[in-house]
Amino acid sequence: MRLILLTLVFTVAAAPEGPRPFSHRLHLKLVPDCTSCHAAALASTKPGDNLLPARQLCLKCHRDVSIPVPLVVRVVHFSHAIHAKMGNIATVIADAIDSGKYLSTVPPDLRKSLNTKNSCTGCHRGMETSDKVTRAALPQMADCLVCHSQISPPDSCTKCHGDDRNLKPANHTPDFIDTHTNPAAKLDKTGCALCHGRVFTCQGCH
Repeated sequence: MRLILLTLVFTVAAAPEGPRPFSHRLHLKLVPDCTSCHAAALASTKPGDNLLPARQLCLKCHRDVSIPVPLVVRVVHFSHAIHAKMGNIATVIADAIDSGKYLSTVPPDLRKSLNTKNSCTGCHRGMETSDKVTRAALPQMADCLVCHSQISPPDSCTKCHGDDRNLKPANHTPDFIDTHTNPAAKLDKTGCALCHGRVFTCQGCH
């Protein structure tokens, strides 16, 4: 295993926003503490901070590496420093799922993945089996809403996303107010809860 890692050359063959060939699965077997590589996360107060490992750190084991730029996220207000002090919040997300308060469809393997002692993988799930870096490893909005449950769009949207006018789903066209109540639209109203909560009413928008 170590010989394989020592001869590995980590290069970015995909576009910056596409899958990136890096195996968290292999590295977590050697370095189970995420902050050993992502040390900057403990003091990070902005989602735009570069939390990728320094190249010199990787060169302790690898002959050569090329560190890509971080993925661009849609959140502008988030503090890893604050959340890291909370410990493992996987149990909080699990409780929300068990009680039916989780504001999204629960994938079949989600509940099982929350049985983790690694506080980072409570939000960044799938690391133990991941051989590519993709957006699937990023926390889901429904995870955040377990604690940040005061939902009153559009005002509450800016608390995390900033003044971003492109947050509306593609089906929210200019005529959406007129068409969304039409049965022919076949709108899945359960999907509305992620942005509007489960107690929203027509009067809340109208």
